[in-house]
Amino acid sequence: MRIYHSLLILCSLCALLGATLAAAPLRPTHAPHAIVASVHELASRAGVEIMQAGGNAVDAAVATGFALAVVHPQAGNIGGGGFLLLRTSTGETRFIDFREKAPAAATENMYLDAHGNVIENLSIVGYKSVGVPGSVAGLVYAERKYGKLSLEKVIAPAIKLARDGFALADDDARDLKTDEYLVQFPDSRRIFQHDGNFYQPGEIFKQPELARTLERIAKNPDDFYHGALARELAAAIQKNGGLITAADLAAYEVKEREPVRGTYRGYDIIGAPPPSSGGASLIEILNILEGFDLAKSGNRSAQTIHLTSEAFRRVFFDRADLMGDPDFSKVPVPQLIDKKYAAAWRASIDANHASVSKDL
Repeated sequence: MRIYHSLLILCSLCALLGATLAAAPLRPTHAPHAIVASVHELASRAGVEIMQAGGNAVDAAVATGFALAVVHPQAGNIGGGGFLLLRTSTGETRFIDFREKAPAAATENMYLDAHGNVIENLSIVGYKSVGVPGSVAGLVYAERKYGKLSLEKVIAPAIKLARDGFALADDDARDLKTDEYLVQFPDSRRIFQHDGNFYQPGEIFKQPELARTLERIAKNPDDFYHGALARELAAAIQKNGGLITAADLAAYEVKEREPVRGTYRGYDIIGAPPPSSGGASLIEILNILEGFDLAKSGNRSAQTIHLTSEAFRRVFFDRADLMGDPDFSKVPVPQLIDKKYAAAWRASIDANHASVSKDL
C-alpha cells in the first residue's frame, strides 16, 4: 500500500486506509443467484447494486474495484494496478494484466546510496516509489470488452461514496490518525488527517477531489493516460521528485495473457500466469501434495501441516529464483507446473524432519 501514497494522496487521486465497517456477528450470507465479496462491505454493496441493475460479474467487479478506491484503497485503487482472471459461462478463460509498470527513467540502482546500500523506505514511500498506474486502464478495458453496462453506470456508486462520504468505523479513524507516513506530505495531512484535527469514529469522510477525478474518468477514461488529467498527474509527480512522465502514462498498455492450467485429484485448476506468480505456484504446490494422502493424516494434523509447509518451502524457492516478468525474461512455467518436476521435489521431503531452506 505505501508504495502508492504519493500518487494517491498528493495528486488527490484516491482515499487512504478506509477500513471495514463496525464489527458485526459473523453469519453466512445466502443469495439465490450471485454474491459479491470484497474486503469492504460498502464496495461489495456497490457490486451488488450493479448486478441488480442488470450487470454481469465483470460489471460488478469493476464497480467494486472503483468503490474500493474510495473506501479501502490499500486493497485496490486508481493509483495501483492488478489482474483479472475470468471464466465465462461458456467455459472460455481470460486473464487481463493491468499491473503497474516502472517509468522509463527508472534504474536498477535508484533506491541505493553511493555505497550501494538500500536507502530506507525510498522504494515504498514518496513520489519516487510510484509505478505507472494500471488500474484505470485495466478496469476500463474489462468493462468495455466483457461488461454489459456503461462505464458511467458502474463508476457511479464510487463517485457517490466519494462525494457524499461514508461513516468511518473505529478502525478507519484510528488508521488515519496513526499512519506515520500521512503526516509527511501536506496534502495527505490535509485530506486524511483533517490538518491534525483527526477524524473521529462515526464521522462522515468525504473526498470531493476524488469524486471529481472519478467523474472525469467516467466521462473520458482516456484523459487519465493521454489528456489533461495525465499531464496534471505527471507534473505533480515530477515537481516532487518522482519519475513518471506524461509519456509513461501514454505508453501504458493493458495485456491479455493465457491463464495457466493444471489438475488436482480430478479438479481443473485455472490460475493467473506471470507476471503474477500465483497460478503457477498454486499448481506446483498442489502437484507436490497430490502424492500424499492428506485426507488420511487429517486436515489439521501435524503431518499434514508439515508436508504442506515443505511443499510451500520448495515452491517459494522456485518463485524467488525463477519467476519474473515475461515481457523481460523467460519464465519456465511448463517446467514448474509439470507433475514429474513436482515428483522430484516431493522425493526430497523428509516426512519426519523439516528441511533447511538454504540447503534446497
